[in-house]
Amino acid sequence: MAQYDVVVVGLGVTGSAALHQLARRGVRAVGIDRLTPGHDQGSSHGESRIIRLGYFEHPSYVPLLRQAYALWRELEAAAATKLLHITGIAEIGPPDSEVVTGTLAASRLHGLPHEVMDAAETMRRFPAFKIPAHYTCVFQPDGGFIAVEAALAAMLAQARAAGAQLQTNVSVHSVVPHGNGVRLSTSEGDIEARTALIAAGPWTRKLMPDLPAPLRVTREVMGWFEPRNPVPLLAGRFPVFLLESPHGQHYGFPPIAGGLLKIAKHHHRGEAVDADTVERGVSAEDEALIRSAVADHIPAANGPLRVAKTCLYTVTPDRDFLIDRLPGARNIIVASPCSGHGFKFAPVIGEILADLATSGSTGHDISRFRIGRFGC
Repeated sequence: MAQYDVVVVGLGVTGSAALHQLARRGVRAVGIDRLTPGHDQGSSHGESRIIRLGYFEHPSYVPLLRQAYALWRELEAAAATKLLHITGIAEIGPPDSEVVTGTLAASRLHGLPHEVMDAAETMRRFPAFKIPAHYTCVFQPDGGFIAVEAALAAMLAQARAAGAQLQTNVSVHSVVPHGNGVRLSTSEGDIEARTALIAAGPWTRKLMPDLPAPLRVTREVMGWFEPRNPVPLLAGRFPVFLLESPHGQHYGFPPIAGGLLKIAKHHHRGEAVDADTVERGVSAEDEALIRSAVADHIPAANGPLRVAKTCLYTVTPDRDFLIDRLPGARNIIVASPCSGHGFKFAPVIGEILADLATSGSTGHDISRFRIGRFGC
């Protein structure tokens, strides 16, 4: 029977980051994934993810983001691959919107560089936007995006180079305490380890049916639009953006591959789904939920939809992360740092998980992410 110090279950961005951090510390670790890492069935695909410092979700995330930026740059250097693209980010909405008020609160509390613009100045600076006169824009020069597939590949390559093992296209059937550690039953046989890190994304609840925390899997849709007018969308004239309007919260990126703009609605329909049976096709109704905001507020981008993909969020009721030891099973650590805003944190989450697996604690503040907050 194979034996390890740590087994990481799930090699999306969270599990891959944890495996990388464990391996570089000399820990005998193996990562297991039910598919081939880089697949499009979970939450770690789709070309790009936003990164930003002034965090509207809550100011307490900012210290983690500072470390995440540093670790992304460290990974870039080690992999000799461009991963972090700084374009600035425009966060736009009514003055009392969640995006604007939350970003300003975090930026002011932590003294982050930012600029506040009215609608006229926003449209002068970024002419692709068409927004009501009373809207406000908070522009953060440090915002941008991460290249998703390249980031995942870099993490796994660095993990392997440091000695980690990978088992792909292997299903994990169960994870249970065993002696002073854990035993995993997999499609390739049993594995024993001192600690198991569960980073299974939308399959977490299926693998851990007794997890005393509510997790809800939702179906999301990303669209790549061909611009009607590419001129105002050229590099330097159109940043990464978050836009809150009566249509919801939408986000998007400057043209990356083939001149297409990736735009999506955050918490698309809010529909709960099963990761194994979810509808992967994209309907006209799905497109309309994205296009409504594009047509009203970014008309230059309102051309044909050329590509559309689905992905999955794994959401807690308060939309904060879930990072903790399983109650009653201290050798099992559950990590669901998602709720639709977790990718950017991956390197620091990997650091936290490696801390917990090797020393039992971390210097990062993760009190907000405890399982016990749900009182289940």
